[in-house]
Amino acid sequence: MGNINQALFQIVYGWSHQNFVLDWVGIFLAQYLPYLLVLGFLYLVLKGIGWRRRVYLFAEGALAVILGRGILTEIIRFLYNHARPFDVYAFTPLISESGNSFPSGHMAFFFALALIVYCYDRRWGIWYFILSAVVGLARIYAGVHWPLDILGGAAVGFLSGWLIHVLLKPYGRGIGVSAPAGAPQA
Repeated sequence: MGNINQALFQIVYGWSHQNFVLDWVGIFLAQYLPYLLVLGFLYLVLKGIGWRRRVYLFAEGALAVILGRGILTEIIRFLYNHARPFDVYAFTPLISESGNSFPSGHMAFFFALALIVYCYDRRWGIWYFILSAVVGLARIYAGVHWPLDILGGAAVGFLSGWLIHVLLKPYGRGIGVSAPAGAPQA
């Protein structure tokens, strides 16, 4: 599996440092698009109908992110030391990063958030999954993650979001957030 991981990394990273505009886009997607996703989530929270629904959505998103990024990712990184690509190949990445690379904390954060957004509003959720994957691809392009780091972080985030949603679902039924927007309510 290590050879496939390295080969896929070489394919994606091989495009970097070739074109200033492409590098600028890669840096933007890897480093600044995440801020826009957080702002989009806050917008979704604030545009919600009723203060209980807004608080519920914010709490569900925050708990999913805390579980995925703040707890599970850090436990895995503590137990499993995996060097970043720029440490292995001794090159300068497009963005600065430090610490262990597996799983990707960005992917754990944004896939947890994407699942919560999807459970609340499917259309927004699909965009969140797509844009989260774009961030992951850009972080490979920038040279700070291996492909399996991205997949591992996405899995941790997805499972964290799902677990938090399932655990909190009974509390959301009374305020109308048990099904995504556009889905039939039982």
